[in-house]
Amino acid sequence: MEENEEKAPVSEGLDAFPVADIYDEDGVIRSSFLAKIGAAIADRDVVSLKVDAAKLHQSELGDLLEALLPEQRRALVHLLGDDFDFTALTEVDDAIRAEIVEHLPNEQIANAVQDLDSDDAVYILEDLDEEDRQEILSKLPFTERIRLKRALDYPEETAGRRMQTEFVAVPPFWTVGQTIDYMREDADLPDRFSQIFVIDPTFKLLGAVHLDQILRTKRATKIEDIKHETRHAIPATMDQEEAAREFEQYDLLSAAVVDENERLVGVLTIDDVVDVIQQEAEEDLMRMGGVGDEELSDTVAATSRSRVPWLAVNLLTAFLAASVIGLFDATIEKIVALAVLMPIVAGMGGNAGSQTMTVTVRALATREIDIYNAGRIIRREMGVGLINGVVFACLIGLVAGFWFQSPNIGGIIAAAMVINMFAAALAGIMIPLLLDKIGADPAVASSVFVTAVTDCVGFFAFLGLATWWFG
Repeated sequence: MEENEEKAPVSEGLDAFPVADIYDEDGVIRSSFLAKIGAAIADRDVVSLKVDAAKLHQSELGDLLEALLPEQRRALVHLLGDDFDFTALTEVDDAIRAEIVEHLPNEQIANAVQDLDSDDAVYILEDLDEEDRQEILSKLPFTERIRLKRALDYPEETAGRRMQTEFVAVPPFWTVGQTIDYMREDADLPDRFSQIFVIDPTFKLLGAVHLDQILRTKRATKIEDIKHETRHAIPATMDQEEAAREFEQYDLLSAAVVDENERLVGVLTIDDVVDVIQQEAEEDLMRMGGVGDEELSDTVAATSRSRVPWLAVNLLTAFLAASVIGLFDATIEKIVALAVLMPIVAGMGGNAGSQTMTVTVRALATREIDIYNAGRIIRREMGVGLINGVVFACLIGLVAGFWFQSPNIGGIIAAAMVINMFAAALAGIMIPLLLDKIGADPAVASSVFVTAVTDCVGFFAFLGLATWWFG
């Protein structure tokens, strides 16, 4: 982006929007506020933008960026200059962040990340090309550069990538008074923290002290006398979802992150964990629909590419189901009612299988299902499938019998319904369990195979019974 400085006109008669008024009752940015920002961008009115946009919270500024047109986003960042809060880029879709950063000079990005917490800086830097990333890092002070490089060296979606490398650590022989003075005088400490870590000269983690305990203890007391063991230190290579589960299970606000030698390298905080939980939940939901890591801001071509693979797999399973129907084409030609009723059997089975599959995939993601309770849950789902099959078999059997004036048709579809509902429940739980066992992601692959099973079993049971009965 060009860095030409222009004199900004001052808007007349435009009052600043109160922050509370930028959203409507549905939580959407008001069109009037969006129009005002758009007009200020068009007029290159820096004064109004600094009043209305620069003072927004990072999440609000992120929402504003997502609501603007691409050229407006880039212009807003350029016009705000040093007043633009780069933390807002952690609140937007990956595609929007990449588009904004792509048009910024590396020097501006380097200046901006120095003012960010290390976890936010890593979040922005990790998506850049290696060449740009190295150039930006080279412009940073030595200490900051080493911190960010260490975090970036850890694999994606690990605690090491999510951690904040700024933390407060003191030796065990310090007194409470020394620790308080240190926190008051050192300007490089993080802005917010809830505990102080205790380390030895090699940075090996010895324990931690909560801030409230510091405040309630006399100044002469040594830190080693009030420290507690950090039983929930998180390895830097731990998957971020596993780390989030630790926070959930033990009600943590923050946790030390350690390397393979048990040395303190960072801290993971609850705000980062909330982001992880939301991200993982969204990923699981998207994968169950076979759409991968798709973003709302993705282009038509990118969205199409992300959906094609599993649609192709669905096509193959559809041909498999069609081949089952083809085995009974002679029977269908004789009894037209079968063609009318076939979708009911397959559709009910598919819905029942999806219900069981959703519960199972969620249980696997939250580790609520394991070797000890898997058998009981399988038996439960089989029982549910059998009961629901009988209930809906009676209902559809009566309807079909009266509809086509044929008790035989009613009895055949009722029997097929019981078989398919039972098979759907079994497939809905067994397929995710098997996929998880072999290391595949059940959230991605389960739906395709469950649908294939319910379609094939449903068609085969219904048409097979009809061929046997009327043949």
